[in-house]
Amino acid sequence: MPSNFISYINIYSMPIKVNLDLILVKRKVSLTDLSKNIGITISNLSVLKLNKVKAIRFSTLEAICRELECTPGDLLEYVDEKN
Repeated sequence: MPSNFISYINIYSMPIKVNLDLILVKRKVSLTDLSKNIGITISNLSVLKLNKVKAIRFSTLEAICRELECTPGDLLEYVDEKN
């Protein structure tokens, strides 16, 4: 692996963390159930859950928050990569 590989990841990674996995566990809701209840595919929710997403529509954020009874601040977290 090249020595600059870590730098490459840091340049392109976002300091926003999606906490969907934690909220699902706290609410005892499966990804499949969430998908069925809000009409968003499991694959799209999985990308969110795995923190591999680059953007999220407000309508998606609203649907997730409404169904899981949380706020956008519960779902999204800013992580200061300098510390």
